[in-house]
Amino acid sequence: MKNRFLYQMFPGILLLALTFGLMPLPAQEAPKGVAAVLKPFVDKGNLAGAVTLVADKDKILSLEAVGYADVGARRPMLVDFLFWIASMNKPITGAGLMLLVDEGKVSLDDPIEKFLPEFKGLWLISEKSKDRVVLTKPKRLVTVRDVLNHTSGMPFRSAMEIPTIDVMPLRDCVRSYALTPLNSEPGTKYVYSNAGINTAGRIIEVVSGMSYEDFMQKRLFGPLGMKDTTFWPSEAQLKRLAKTYRPGKGKKGLEEMKIAHLKYPLSDRGGRYPCPGGGLFSTATDIGIFCQMVLNGGAYKGKRILSEEAVKQMTSRQTGPDIKNSYGLGWAVGDGNTGHGGAYSTNMQVDTKRGLVTVFMVQHAGFPGNGGQSLGAFRKAAEQRYGKK
Repeated sequence: MKNRFLYQMFPGILLLALTFGLMPLPAQEAPKGVAAVLKPFVDKGNLAGAVTLVADKDKILSLEAVGYADVGARRPMLVDFLFWIASMNKPITGAGLMLLVDEGKVSLDDPIEKFLPEFKGLWLISEKSKDRVVLTKPKRLVTVRDVLNHTSGMPFRSAMEIPTIDVMPLRDCVRSYALTPLNSEPGTKYVYSNAGINTAGRIIEVVSGMSYEDFMQKRLFGPLGMKDTTFWPSEAQLKRLAKTYRPGKGKKGLEEMKIAHLKYPLSDRGGRYPCPGGGLFSTATDIGIFCQMVLNGGAYKGKRILSEEAVKQMTSRQTGPDIKNSYGLGWAVGDGNTGHGGAYSTNMQVDTKRGLVTVFMVQHAGFPGNGGQSLGAFRKAAEQRYGKK
């Protein structure tokens, strides 16, 4: 009891205790829904906090918060808090491009050089050793489909995209990819690539005549009512941003950290640039809306956003039969479900078999103890409680 009083009076001491695994988090009032399964992870100090959402095609079934948004200050997590969703941005970019496919302005089998002439004359690395690189011409051109399913042959990023993913305007990022040789023949190998998805974002700009961020706001976020989805959290939104944690020394307890992939201040529109492959911030509610639209075959609350065919292509396997990885157009796809995760452990899944959407929002660059099992525990509880029988 004395220690708990000390931690309440001096939250910094609490964070030190958690960092070195000296004490689990103080107990909170137990959640009553599916998020209750996450309470033990929080109590042991293996999970800072989470916001979870479960929905079907028509409504939100569960929206809950557990644990802490700020461990040191013992600030409880709330359901409207923001998270950096990182690569969960990729399916959202895919949806943006499919809006243009629906309009007949882009075909998935169009070569990207049709829209981005800087990619004409692209080279391929055919041999590489310590002191020798041999370049040849690829057997075919890189297509729009290739950049959306990670088989373009592009690397994860170019050498110019350092130290953060938001360091350059999208136009300049894509030019740097055009100057970088391909690592594999287009369509033959799956290599997870921010560069490919960013190139898709640049195609959106060229074809629409709008900036990527303006297009997404006007054509997707606005119509869906995704009011908290942004590349630049406002000062008000930053007050709702969950802090980021990683395992402490010896992989015990929690250690607070900044988002290593982004430049600060996060609200700086003049010094930070949108990254279609992983720059967005959002809430569980906004991501739930996006996933409901996908589960509904492209419609949300009676409003048609994407065609059923566009959603079908996005969420079905687009990688070739000789490629092990099953990936759609911005989405990882499996048997009856599709989804995507983010670098700091956020996750969304659309389960068509059960008719369920699950959204898991945390900010963890790894977990101490058994914290990594928290997503699976939440998803299992959601399926058992709300899945179709």
